[in-house]
Amino acid sequence: MTSPTTTAPARAGRPAVATATRTTGPSTSGRRRLAPWGFLAPAIVLFVLFLALPIAYAVYLSFRTEKVSGLGLGAGARTEVWAGLSNYASALGDPEFLASVGRVALYGLIVVPTMLGLALVFALLLDARRSRATTFSRTAIFLPYAVPAVISSLLWGFLYLPGVSPFYDVFDALGWDVPSLFEGDLVMFAVANIAVWGGTGFNMIVIYTALKAIPSELYEAAELDGASQVAVATRIKVPIVLPSIIMTSVFSMIATLQVFAEPTTLRPLSNAISTTWTPLMKVYRDAFTRGDLYSAAATSVIIAVATFVLSFGFLRLVQSRAFGQEK
Repeated sequence: MTSPTTTAPARAGRPAVATATRTTGPSTSGRRRLAPWGFLAPAIVLFVLFLALPIAYAVYLSFRTEKVSGLGLGAGARTEVWAGLSNYASALGDPEFLASVGRVALYGLIVVPTMLGLALVFALLLDARRSRATTFSRTAIFLPYAVPAVISSLLWGFLYLPGVSPFYDVFDALGWDVPSLFEGDLVMFAVANIAVWGGTGFNMIVIYTALKAIPSELYEAAELDGASQVAVATRIKVPIVLPSIIMTSVFSMIATLQVFAEPTTLRPLSNAISTTWTPLMKVYRDAFTRGDLYSAAATSVIIAVATFVLSFGFLRLVQSRAFGQEK
């Protein structure tokens, strides 16, 4: 494409000179529009291949089932047919699945408030002006989060076993008859303790980062008005970092519904943990032990929908209350 030309006005003693005006061709503007998509392409490809397609395939399998003809032997004896909502009906009516949902609900009631409460207290203590060795304390509290869930479960599992735990040697020396946490309903607290130990540090860092962003002028003004450190924490710090607390609450609820590594790792050490102790453990058993991929897919879709509904509902509830208070 040729560029249009303009003629510069002639000056005294000089002839007029033709100059070219630079214009942007369609190829250059097209490359500029495609450049962002070029940078996003790897992430989009990975998202589609390893997240979107597996989810779509799981939803597809949840509506299918296997039809067995005769003894199920030979070619064509097992065929995949349309099942409709029968897999979902079977999953929702399964007593083992309902029992696992109840255990996870109780587990969440123990873990989420305890973990977030400790994270908030630690963050407020580290942000206090009289605190010392904040760098060491922050690292020490956050360090358990860096330990993989399988390793932390093994570490705590051997600490729970009366035969190898040093704690039970101390209890025996003191004459205390302390039952094993692997017995009966106490195993719930054994699993919850591992989650609290590992997740408190991450939530503390999130809340502590939000506290460091608060202007110091607010604290100085409150101290001039005679407010104590407790009043500053409860009336200034906590309301300001409330969005961070809400965010960590949503993350904690999602992690609670997806608990799998801790009870699966502890199961060989305790008879109180079954193969369907949590919903995800039931999905794993159905898919890889019984070979029923269709039922496992339906159960996994139910868990995903429940996670979305619970998280979205919690956010809407918090937003509605905040909007009502503003009015």
